[in-house]
Amino acid sequence: MTILFDGFYQGKTIFVTGHTGFQGSWLSLWLTLLGAKVIGYSLPPPTNPSLFDSLKIKKNIVNNIQDINNKDKLFSILSKHNPDMVIHLAAQSLVRKSYELPLETFTTNVIGTANLLDSIRDVPSVKSCIVMTSDKAYENKEWDYAYRENDPMGGHDPYSASKGAAELIVSSYRRSFYNKKNSPGIASVRAGNVIGGGDWSQDRLIPDCIRSLQLNKKITLRNPKSIRPWQYVLESLSGLLLIGSKLTKNSQRFGRAWNIGPMTTNDISVQSIVEKIIKKWGSGTINIKRNNLHEAKYLRLDSSNITNILKWKPTYNIEQSIAETVKWYVANNNNNKLIHDYTVSQIEDYVSTAKKSENTWVHD
Repeated sequence: MTILFDGFYQGKTIFVTGHTGFQGSWLSLWLTLLGAKVIGYSLPPPTNPSLFDSLKIKKNIVNNIQDINNKDKLFSILSKHNPDMVIHLAAQSLVRKSYELPLETFTTNVIGTANLLDSIRDVPSVKSCIVMTSDKAYENKEWDYAYRENDPMGGHDPYSASKGAAELIVSSYRRSFYNKKNSPGIASVRAGNVIGGGDWSQDRLIPDCIRSLQLNKKITLRNPKSIRPWQYVLESLSGLLLIGSKLTKNSQRFGRAWNIGPMTTNDISVQSIVEKIIKKWGSGTINIKRNNLHEAKYLRLDSSNITNILKWKPTYNIEQSIAETVKWYVANNNNNKLIHDYTVSQIEDYVSTAKKSENTWVHD
């Protein structure tokens, strides 16, 4: 495992914000397997149960339970640990919650990002920083068109607008303060709708489905015809880790925005993905309840830049992505005390499949 990404992460100190969240937990686990020392900085796990607690990640990393909006504490911990790289995942990440808590969403997603980028200006050890935003950062025109990195930022709901604003913050700091040849590389990642085991968030499709299936209740869908770029959690993270391994070596070339999306065949409707989940689970029914809040109906990503420049490509199709996701929840139901080892095995299986498909990050 330590030779992946050209062995870049072995022995590196990686500062991860949002490490207690769904993607942050998967990332922290994978980084430890890659041989990195992980310094986590985050609020407590946002759900109960949580993937972070289930995997017992805390014992293998430096675990700081802090707020990204506390700039003094953030800078203090960054300075103390002198990380080689920063990966910023900390966010308020739910669309519907952003309608309930718009100011909290903007503060965390916009000011929190600015706090981080400003802090690392005075931490000389940091050679690169990746900020994960969202596919929803784009000004969505509701057309059947895959958005490219140079398309305008925007957002109807507070969450989407906050992610678009975060992208503008990243661009501004990159051009204003990280524009020298020896400056740290600053990149942003706009990933698709990420699915995978261990997501227990409220008002998110997969965990809502699993909770309903576990209780033998109908699965309620708000926007059954909405199209999203669904992708497995390790797809977005493998792309992010590949970018990170290149960014330190050439900040000028790789310090930019990157889309990381799935195969185009993964762009399917909400109802279609739920029907596939029900089929894998073996039972379940659907109830349609229309949404009274605005959410985008069509959203696709053009990932040709990461494909052409870095030779990254998706490993799993939609069937594999759903199968791995459902299998995780089934394994967790059967024996959650063994879920750490099962999650590691899913990472190993993903790497093995990527190797067979000749994905470059496995062979670098």
